[in-house]
Amino acid sequence: MVRIVTAIIKPHRLEAVVEALKETNVQGLTASEVRGFGRQGGHTETYRGTEYHVDFVPKVRVEILVDDSEADRVVDHLVEAAKTDKIGDGKVWVTDVESVIRIRTGERGADAL
Repeated sequence: MVRIVTAIIKPHRLEAVVEALKETNVQGLTASEVRGFGRQGGHTETYRGTEYHVDFVPKVRVEILVDDSEADRVVDHLVEAAKTDKIGDGKVWVTDVESVIRIRTGERGADAL
């Protein structure tokens, strides 16, 4: 079975996460710049003496397709690398993937990773 590990992390932790995932032999990942809020509820910024409330905080969404047997190890490395012990560190979730096909070769399932 194939799973997708999805994480929302602080942007400045992306490089550390990528380095940690290389140790797990991850074949590739996708990273996207996203914006959102959680318990932190945004923050306040001052621009030219005026305060503005920013509801959506910049984050990075990381997505990694992995074999089921590797999912826990990948999650552990990702969490350790992304962690700052401060509010807004993000979330990680793992989802079953029904099918994966490598477009170039037509390989399916774990062979497509």
